Amino acid sequence: MSVRTLLRMGDPRLQLSAAEVKDFGPAALEPLLRDMFDTMQAAGGVGLAAPQIGESLRVVVFGFERSDRYPEAPAVPRTILINPVLTPLGSEEEEGWEGCLSVPGLRGWVPRFRHLRYQGVDAAGAPIDRTVEGFHARVVQHEVDHLDGILYPQRIRDMTRFGFQDVLFPGHIAGDD
Repeated sequence: MSVRTLLRMGDPRLQLSAAEVKDFGPAALEPLLRDMFDTMQAAGGVGLAAPQIGESLRVVVFGFERSDRYPEAPAVPRTILINPVLTPLGSEEEEGWEGCLSVPGLRGWVPRFRHLRYQGVDAAGAPIDRTVEGFHARVVQHEVDHLDGILYPQRIRDMTRFGFQDVLFPGHIAGDD
């Protein structure tokens, strides 16, 4: 198991646009993907972007059967998504609480597109093309934002709905996402 150090908000590497992946050989991606899943699992996250562990590549991983952090959320399939392209399907937005492993201890009320198509490739370069909604769409948008140097606090419209998790939700036990 290779758990990597998570970069935290303020680190300039989280503000960069990540480079497109061009080398799909196993030697290039397998160690990174293993580290990403190990790090995500160890931190209890539901998704992770390569820039969060200091790798400026357009790679995200996400997925879970059940999440302690989001107990009401439906399962999201374990996914490796490389060079993603997101296409909102309509203008309907849904707001919800988000956290981030790179912004520990804080939560914010974030608008996201409710319906979304995402495309990209998996680790072998095979195409992925999915249409999703709700929490699955939220997770993908959150992770892909990292590839463009955007952290969720930049998406918050009402800063009165942003704060420390233990203050916003006293008595609630959950981690950061």
